[in-house]
This record gives sequence, C-alpha cells and structure tokens, in this order.
Amino acid sequence: MNVAIVKYNAGNVYSVVSAMKRLGVEPVLTDDASLLRAADKVIFPGQGEASTAMAYLREHGLDSVIKSLRQPVLGICIGQQLMCRHSEEGNTDCLGIFDVDVKRFIPQRHEEKVPCMGWNAITETRSPLMYGLENEFVYFVHSFYVPKCDYTIATANYIMPYSAAMHKDNFYSCQFHPEKSGSAGEKILTNFLQL
Repeated sequence: MNVAIVKYNAGNVYSVVSAMKRLGVEPVLTDDASLLRAADKVIFPGQGEASTAMAYLREHGLDSVIKSLRQPVLGICIGQQLMCRHSEEGNTDCLGIFDVDVKRFIPQRHEEKVPCMGWNAITETRSPLMYGLENEFVYFVHSFYVPKCDYTIATANYIMPYSAAMHKDNFYSCQFHPEKSGSAGEKILTNFLQL
C-alpha cells in the first residue's frame, strides 16, 4: 500500500513514520503534490502552531493540494485543527474542510491545566475509523479543541465534551496521537489503512 505523509514545518511527523513501519507499511514523507495525489492513503500529522503551519502550507501550495485529495486522508493533532475553518490560535483561517472553528481551552477550575496532556477515554464512537474503540484510552496533548459538531465521530471530555475525532467525505481526523496511543492507536491506524 502506498501511504504518503505530508511533510511540512510541523513536529512529530517521524513518530507517525515509525508507527506506519510497525504496521508493515513503508510510507513516503513528502511535500510533492504528485506523490500526495498518487498515494492510496494520506496522513496529515503534526504538532505546532496554527498560523505558522498555515503560512507554510499556503507558501508551498499544500493547502490547495490537501483540499483536492480524493483518497482517504487522516489529520492528526494540529492536522485535525488545520482541516477546520478557523482557529483561535493566531486568529488563523485554515483549510475549511470541516465547517467548524477551533477554540482555545479556558480552564473553569484550578485543577484544569492547559495544555490538556495525557491519556483520556474516547466515547460516542462511530464510523469505520473508530471501529472497536468505544471507551478506549488514547494520548492527547493540545491547548485548542474542536467543539462537538455534525462531523464528530468520537468524543473526549476535558473541561467540556469536544471532538476527539471527525469525519467528512474522504477526510478523517484525530485530535489525539494514535501513533503514541499504544494498542488503541495502532487499531485506529489499522482501521484507516483498511478504509
């Protein structure tokens, strides 16, 4: 299977490369439009800051490439946030694949720390991406979140319920890091490869 991972100015892409190799897939890490379009599956991962990430994507024409993809695409962490309409992080217009805005966590109580970091359960799961994953624990690290919406296919709860994963057409996304989430994360990546 031909899997392409979007190469851009974001951290953590190499842990996704390693996760794919553990599943027996040798992915290509690329910012080449023709390689991204030719892939069977595309993963759009990363950790970073929304405005600088979007500036890089626009500068390299990757914003229009990602939106034009027709095969299954999986956004991870900031990848999920960049697939939304707008982010409060840096007051940034994003790709607009998901017609919803990214919000900053506002702690309501002293014990609620931002960033949200650590293991949390996902509930209300649906879609083939989430098959077999109700109430599984996965690893999160993020200061911004996507509210629950029509695209939500898994919910997590930190300060409030929010979108842990989303799906629209051929686009899927996870706020958490499946590549750092042990057997549950491996199951999600396997589900993605089988879409």
